[in-house]
Amino acid sequence: MKRPLKIIYSAGPGDVIRTYRDWTKGQDDSTQLSMTYSGMFYDVCRQNGDEAYVISSCPRRDEVNDPKFRIVYRNTPFANGPGPLFYLGQEWAALRFIFDALWFGADVAVVACGTVSWVTLRLLPWFGVPVVPSLHCVLWPPYRPQSRLQRVLRWMRVPFFKKSVFRFLSASEEITTQLDQLTGGEHAPVQQFLPSYRRAQFDGLADPPADRGSAFNVLFAGRIERNKGVFDLLTIAKRFDAAGERAIQFDLCGEGSALEGLRQQVKELGFTDRFRCHGHCDRKTMRTRFEAAHVVVVPTTGDFVEGFNQVVAESVLAGRPVVTSDVCPALTYVRDAIVEVPVDDVQAYGDAILKLKNDVAFYDARRAACKADSEQFYDMGRSWQAALSSALDQIRATPSDEESLITATGAN
Repeated sequence: MKRPLKIIYSAGPGDVIRTYRDWTKGQDDSTQLSMTYSGMFYDVCRQNGDEAYVISSCPRRDEVNDPKFRIVYRNTPFANGPGPLFYLGQEWAALRFIFDALWFGADVAVVACGTVSWVTLRLLPWFGVPVVPSLHCVLWPPYRPQSRLQRVLRWMRVPFFKKSVFRFLSASEEITTQLDQLTGGEHAPVQQFLPSYRRAQFDGLADPPADRGSAFNVLFAGRIERNKGVFDLLTIAKRFDAAGERAIQFDLCGEGSALEGLRQQVKELGFTDRFRCHGHCDRKTMRTRFEAAHVVVVPTTGDFVEGFNQVVAESVLAGRPVVTSDVCPALTYVRDAIVEVPVDDVQAYGDAILKLKNDVAFYDARRAACKADSEQFYDMGRSWQAALSSALDQIRATPSDEESLITATGAN
């Protein structure tokens, strides 16, 4: 029998308690299309009899204290502060996490990127707690020069990535490549994973609307932020309006700090009938949005630190071609279903949308590729759950201090 572990998990800003309560009922989180990382974490713990302490920076107040699961929400200081204060908050979060791990008696720490400082987390293995970083984003923006502070911090992280990690979990080949570059290839083994989905979420999804002439629907799903390219989409809409291409309509699903500003500009332009900002959409609503869409656009800018944009995978599963650039590492996995454009080239994004609208054979070829590329996202052998299980099994195979003492005593 596998040895149960005490696992502390720094899980990021998601509502992991909502997920937990759905999970205890045998349900997936109804707010998400994908299988959530926290839900998969709970599955791993249950399968192996593990005890878990989960920490999230979700902004609402809540807490769980069950026999096997303690889950808390904690704000990170200066999470929205300017650079120096933000990094100071990350250092404080790391120190607090180390204290929590020692108080809990953790056998291992699983840490999502962006939740604590890697520099300070280097202390945790000194206390005998192996660290498994879960890297969901690239380590630096590949298309933007870094500031002096960013370069210094990158250099300071090298010892942690080289010497202080038990196993890495990586969301994309691009992340793994950057890890190799940062460490000169001198690092712990890497377990790559893909976002995972249940077939039922996309089974029976209707084909795109047949009448492309009266309405050609472009879908954006994600955070409504400037560095997600949402204002570039408005620029494209203005171009289409000036050219008389008013059949091309945009639906934007998501929340963010730029949502109200974007809505105001849309209203001032008189585009509310064909540039619609829907706010947050739950799983059921997103299925409806995908059914109405002809294409999906992911115009993430070069300023953003991207990982594996799950909307790319979801669009492919929905059978909708995607327009994006290689800022999104997901492109590597579904290239034939993608129309790739240069980074931050707003003109090229508009051109790609027009080609998909006007060239039926080109559009149909991308739709056919969607089906071919879908299976990998249903394969649980390539999931985060499988990657995490593999890493933790290496620790389970190592005798605990108590087991080692019993063995040594028996030998004497």
